[in-house]
Amino acid sequence: MSDVVAPAANSKKKKGGGLKKIGLALVGVAVLAGGGAAAGIYASSTGLIGGGKSVAHEDPNQPKLVHKEEGAAGQPGKTSAYQTSYYEIEKSFTANLLDTDGFMQASIGVATNYDERVLENVKKHELPVRSAVLMTLSDQEADVVSTPQGKTQLLKALKVAINKVLVEKEGFGGISDVYFTSFVIQ
Repeated sequence: MSDVVAPAANSKKKKGGGLKKIGLALVGVAVLAGGGAAAGIYASSTGLIGGGKSVAHEDPNQPKLVHKEEGAAGQPGKTSAYQTSYYEIEKSFTANLLDTDGFMQASIGVATNYDERVLENVKKHELPVRSAVLMTLSDQEADVVSTPQGKTQLLKALKVAINKVLVEKEGFGGISDVYFTSFVIQ
């Protein structure tokens, strides 16, 4: 008879242990679900997910993107949703080329999709902008900038140099493109 009692005692212990495991599993699932919900709420409120824009973080003193107005037919611009403004720096730039007796003379213009404050900043800080442009031009090799790819790379370098000056002086760059209005290498 002792053989019959022993299995019954073992089965009661298993049921009690099984309930504890189920209870712990439910608590674990609840903790994970709560943590996931909290993480989701945090991520959506900070704009990490959900595609929402966080308007509260915009600095009112910074330039704003300028949206294109609707055309005569009532259709927004198809190439970009933002208006582009241009400014040509009046005086040309002349700089010696790197490791040669040659020099480069170029005139440039800049473009921005931000409001008028960006171009006002370029005008306001024209002296350090000119210096940065001249430094960038004088760091060029004649055989590189005489190619179309070299000119494209130079335009990108000028954009970086100008934006760096604007960030240092005003806390915001905003120049989207730089263009040559004249370009001569001798």
